[in-house]
Amino acid sequence: MGEEIKVIVFKLGQEEYGIEVDKVQTIERMMPITRVPKTFSFVKGVINLRGVVIPVIDLRGRFGLPEAEHSDQTRIIIVAANEMEVGFIVDSANDVIDLNSDSIDSPPDVVGGVKAKYLQGVARLSDERLLVMLNLSEVLNRSEIIQLESLEG
Repeated sequence: MGEEIKVIVFKLGQEEYGIEVDKVQTIERMMPITRVPKTFSFVKGVINLRGVVIPVIDLRGRFGLPEAEHSDQTRIIIVAANEMEVGFIVDSANDVIDLNSDSIDSPPDVVGGVKAKYLQGVARLSDERLLVMLNLSEVLNRSEIIQLESLEG
């Protein structure tokens, strides 16, 4: 019997993604982002969150998906990965669910245009609903982390 894990569900376009709650620090509304020159195009800049400078990544851009206008639903999910905090811009984040780790299958090569290396797996929530689990260590690979660390204050 697999273990129960709590997962925050967020959306990019029509796809639903999941990230384990224990990796998430906080979920914030969209806020002003300070641009930083000479960074990857999906690195939108940095925010100052309660005195901490946090690099912000547009997950749509990271995954090669078309950028979208920000709305009232747009959120920045602050995650802790590899001993640093990073913000992910997502279309919406509105659900926390319990998942049994047994319900997570290994990912196909591509899901909704997102390469498998960024994915931990796919969880079947129902016949109609799949949840794509993110692999945070790949979303933030080593060379990018080195660049992002230089952005932190």
